[in-house]
Amino acid sequence: MTLITKEALHKKSPQEITALLYEACLDNLEEAKKAIQEKNYILANEKLQKSNDILERLGAGLNYEAGIIADQLDTVYNYMADRLVQANYNKDTNTIDEVITLIKQISAAWHQALKNNKDVQPKAVKQKTNAYEQTAIYEN
Repeated sequence: MTLITKEALHKKSPQEITALLYEACLDNLEEAKKAIQEKNYILANEKLQKSNDILERLGAGLNYEAGIIADQLDTVYNYMADRLVQANYNKDTNTIDEVITLIKQISAAWHQALKNNKDVQPKAVKQKTNAYEQTAIYEN
């Protein structure tokens, strides 16, 4: 994973940040798997916790006014978070692989949506949406 400066991060759109979060989650999961295989359980625990934190952040950033897809994504994020807790407790790489598969599928769909870049949401809805962005505190 490439490190990104705070300045560069602030220039990213929310959609690009979401894509970066998927990548970071995948990187952490791969590192957790490797750590488990090497019996470095402390590192595996840290990486799985970071992955769970990313899933929580992704869930917090959902726009529930976008429709049922947001509710479905929230359910999938919660499912993956629960599976990672189980994987961490059991140090089970198969469960991590299950979560990796799901994140790769969601990430691929997200990247395809970014590539198509068609916004079909009405302007009035867009103005009221994304409570996360409306309440975010920006540093000067």
